[in-house]
Amino acid sequence: MGQEIKLRVSGINKSFPGVKALDHINFEVRKGTLHALCGENGAGKSTLMKIINGLYKADSGKIYIDGKPVDIKNPIQARELGIAMIAQELNYVPEMSIEENLFLGRLPINKWGKVNWKQVREETVALLKKEGLPYSPKQKLKMLTVSDIQMLEIIKAISNHAQIVIMDEPTSAITNREVEILFQKIGELKKQGVSIIYISHKMDEVFQIADDITILRDGQTVWTKAAAETNLDDVITAMVGRKMENAYPKEKVPIGEVILEVSGLGSKGVFSDVNFTARKGEIVGFAGLMGAGRTETMRAIFGLDPYDAGEIKIHGEAVRIKKVSDAIGKRMVMLSEDRRRFGIIPIRSVMENASISSLDKFFYGGRSHPREEKTMVGEYFQKMNVKTPTMETAIEALSGGNQQKVLLAKWMLRNPEVLILDEPTRGIDVGAKFEIYKLMTDMVKEGKSVIMVSSELPELIGMCDRIYVMNQGRITGCLEKEEFTQTTIMKYAMS
Repeated sequence: MGQEIKLRVSGINKSFPGVKALDHINFEVRKGTLHALCGENGAGKSTLMKIINGLYKADSGKIYIDGKPVDIKNPIQARELGIAMIAQELNYVPEMSIEENLFLGRLPINKWGKVNWKQVREETVALLKKEGLPYSPKQKLKMLTVSDIQMLEIIKAISNHAQIVIMDEPTSAITNREVEILFQKIGELKKQGVSIIYISHKMDEVFQIADDITILRDGQTVWTKAAAETNLDDVITAMVGRKMENAYPKEKVPIGEVILEVSGLGSKGVFSDVNFTARKGEIVGFAGLMGAGRTETMRAIFGLDPYDAGEIKIHGEAVRIKKVSDAIGKRMVMLSEDRRRFGIIPIRSVMENASISSLDKFFYGGRSHPREEKTMVGEYFQKMNVKTPTMETAIEALSGGNQQKVLLAKWMLRNPEVLILDEPTRGIDVGAKFEIYKLMTDMVKEGKSVIMVSSELPELIGMCDRIYVMNQGRITGCLEKEEFTQTTIMKYAMS
């Protein structure tokens, strides 16, 4: 294990309007090692990485590569210095092909000044074959899943022959098998002397692959230790600044009448014969491997995608949901798994993002009533502990956990009876996860019904009253609380 320091940041400070994001950060990464960077959302991890990658300019401080000071003005210069970054929020152009995406910003030019598409095609085919990915180079990104796109981003980063690779939540949307492939790839990179900065909220991963761990909290470095010299409790305590006794704040809530009943629901080639119920005061889980059909089923129930068979009943009454407004009208809402693509409007304020689905409450008598809007949104922000400099701050400036809480506030303004939460804790830290779980508990205590789709089995087991398991578009099992084990769930997920 190399001791040579590949990257060092010294005294980095960065402020945004109303908030100090980084406060005198010192951080160093050894050559050929994986250095995990841990901290709650808003701790400053992504901001620090964006400075190293040239997306942000530090207010003060120095960056050294191989002991030499560097001034990184933009991502192109960062790439020339051997730095590659896989961002947490996948910023991609849906209409772009795989080959265009892989060579974006570095298209090879022939002697006539034109793009050498033959070279692009050949190298793309070779890369896809090497990584065992069954795609056509011409395939558009919009046809791929989040998991597929994340794997392509990883390939793109390492195909640049980078010496410092930043991975920001690289496993948040990929399957267990793909995680294994990624970890093998990380092992190969380390043997080649590549240094990896790894940001993840999945602590089991961190302790599986990290050589060193640095904790950030409130824009400051708490400590750096060798992974072998610390443990999970120490890391979580350092991240949140307090000891967390119970990761899942589930409470026993009286289960009432059936609110939502789905019978024989099907969409040709996607899912079929889906039957389930959700009752008042109940958290219903949906487990399954990537591609099992969970998200597709929920999208159909919420009116985002069509279904061609079956029936949906709310309070025993058959309803035909053709569009989202039909679902909202029946007091059923859904939090999407892809926050960036289907959830937030990045450049609009946190208040606008929260109130957009409830404008009828603030617009009447021929004019808008901004004071009422601000008061009502503010009440929900307080209830959900949304941390934002102001109500006018653009939502893209907030951490992932706070963005998620703004989206929850948006739907709570509609006073729903059924909440479908698709991967509600993806890419957010342990502290924010706890707050989301607490909100879910509060919702069912109010007599609402919560449906939680999740790829994290511990949270399904910790928070749910019943769990449905899906595989290849069908429900293969329904488990009661006393039957919950990871082994049992996985058996049904693969049957």
